[in-house]
Amino acid sequence: MESYKELKARIAELEQQAEDLRRKELAVVIREIRERMAEYGLGAADLGFGDKTAGKSKGAPKFRDPSTGKTWSGYGKAPNWIKAHEAAGGNRNDLRIG
Repeated sequence: MESYKELKARIAELEQQAEDLRRKELAVVIREIRERMAEYGLGAADLGFGDKTAGKSKGAPKFRDPSTGKTWSGYGKAPNWIKAHEAAGGNRNDLRIG
C-alpha cells in the first residue's frame, strides 16, 4: 500500500504528464478551430468573444483574413493583416466579406 506522500508525488507526476499532453494537443485543436472558422466565415465576435467593454458597436465586419478568420469592420486603424496584404500588392477589397 502506498503512503500519502507517495500518492501525492504520483498525482503531481500525472498532473505534469497531463499538462504536457494538453500543450502538445493544443496546437492541433487551435488549427482545427481556425480551419472551421474560415470554412464557415466566422470571427471571434460570432462566437461571443467580441469586445464587451467598449460600450458601442464597431460595426459589422467588412473584411476577413482568409488564413486566420480574423475580421475588421473597416473603422479605425487597419490591422496588420490588411497592411501586409496591401504591401504584397493586394487590394483591400480582395478581402471584403460578401
